[in-house]
Amino acid sequence: MTGMSVLGIFAKQPQPGRVKTRLCPPLTPLQAAELYRCSLKETVDLAARGAWTRMLFYRGERRYFRNSFPDVPLTEQRGADLGERLAEAFASRFAEGAGKVVIIGSDSPDLPPTLIGEAFAALNQYDAVVAPADDGGYVLIGLRRNVPELFTDIPWSTDRVLAVTRQRMTEQRLSFLKLPGWYDLDDVAGLRQIMRRSPKSSTARLAARLLDGTAP
Repeated sequence: MTGMSVLGIFAKQPQPGRVKTRLCPPLTPLQAAELYRCSLKETVDLAARGAWTRMLFYRGERRYFRNSFPDVPLTEQRGADLGERLAEAFASRFAEGAGKVVIIGSDSPDLPPTLIGEAFAALNQYDAVVAPADDGGYVLIGLRRNVPELFTDIPWSTDRVLAVTRQRMTEQRLSFLKLPGWYDLDDVAGLRQIMRRSPKSSTARLAARLLDGTAP
């Protein structure tokens, strides 16, 4: 893996009541889990469209991910909170010799592969890259060396995540680039946005059926 570009995808097992809970209601927990499963699959498929190595950082049963994504290497997320899990994911890849590491979530199933490519390209020049989310967080973060301080004492799940992360980058004297932003799929407004933005997306098509009551 020495010098390799690694794209990590953070994912959870799609279990009712444990994923996409902000969509319930109007969705049922079972429907929300199915939507998440669809979003995850679409994310993994889109992430194959580039000159990088994919890796799934998972939470849940390894067997589920092995059966669902047999061609994608798996690493279990480790840590008490999101910050610890992100720090461990980056540290593990750099320890294995990766030259650049970019991590995305599974809540942006229409994230353009070109944006991921821009992130890896920017890491030739910058220490860090980040793509903002519309809720004050980020949909992508990338590094070319391990900087665990970026994930310590971050107010996760608030609209200050990106601002505090950029402050940490400045404190660590990192050169960094803010990439164009994208969108998370967290609430009903997000469902309607992806239906308008990417109507051919399999996640958007499922969202449309769920919201109009034609999907189980």
